[in-house]
Amino acid sequence: MRKTTLADIAKAVEVSKTTVSMVLNNKDGNISKETREKILNKAKELNYVPNFLAKSLTTNKSYSIGVIVPDIQNPFFSEIAKAIENIAEKSGYSMVLCNTFNSKEKEEKYINLLMSKSIDGIIIAPVSEKIDGIKKLEANGIPFVLVDRLIKNYENVNGVFCNNKEGIKLGVHFLYKNNKRNIAFIIGNSNLETSKERLIGFNEKMEELNILNKDLIIHEEYSMEGGFSATEKLMSKEKNIDAIFYSSDVMAIGGMKYLLRNGYKIPEDISILGFDNINISSFIEPELTTVAQPIWEMGEESIKLLFKLINKEEVLNKTVELEAYLIERGTIK
Repeated sequence: MRKTTLADIAKAVEVSKTTVSMVLNNKDGNISKETREKILNKAKELNYVPNFLAKSLTTNKSYSIGVIVPDIQNPFFSEIAKAIENIAEKSGYSMVLCNTFNSKEKEEKYINLLMSKSIDGIIIAPVSEKIDGIKKLEANGIPFVLVDRLIKNYENVNGVFCNNKEGIKLGVHFLYKNNKRNIAFIIGNSNLETSKERLIGFNEKMEELNILNKDLIIHEEYSMEGGFSATEKLMSKEKNIDAIFYSSDVMAIGGMKYLLRNGYKIPEDISILGFDNINISSFIEPELTTVAQPIWEMGEESIKLLFKLINKEEVLNKTVELEAYLIERGTIK
């Protein structure tokens, strides 16, 4: 069966192809509401599908962006992706989502794939500080924005990040204010700049309060399994802990499972503090007290910044840094 064209719609509604094109591309300011509705209804009736290849040849744009995340199973990254897609769709763009499973090789593979598809730009949360893929994007003139994970000493970056160091300090201060002194810290992948910033923030604030015990710092993966495993290691060697600060909510949820399974009451026996404020944090029992990153805003700001780069607009702030804030729920006594 032949594919419906602009000419078919124009003939059926008795208008020009140009008029149909203007309506379907939302450039119909001077076209009557009645004509617009006829065109849209007829396009729907004829099952019209836009020819993006033809459009890209005219505009030199594919009207698609790539989003590369390290772990889509982590709600933090799926929520960022949702925020990006929300604005992309409203702007007439489609989104290609790539999940690297925290693999450098997959990350580079996806960068090559997206470039081969003439993507207009890419938003990426890097797996590590290895910048081969980033350099490839720069060398080929592909607009890109880093989100959440910065790369240290990389000055030409466009990115949207949370102030991790100050967010962690905020959390430690809150625990201290609630009379917690033996505070453990479960931190994620030590190779990530994000993790390094969070660890620096923890150490600085704990030293300032004169309560730092480096034996209570455990490194694990940013996952529920990582949180479970780290908590098991921690509690097997140290029982005199009154609070655990997890550097991500998914780790906190995994840690809480271990504690509850082994007879600990939260927050009566031990207080728990997370970091991120993913949606599920308010649905578990007890509800998780956490230092919130403005996740949705991070996604929105990253796509707005990418669109400026794609459209070659002036970018006054190449790096957008957002502040964390505390959400009190039910895991701290």
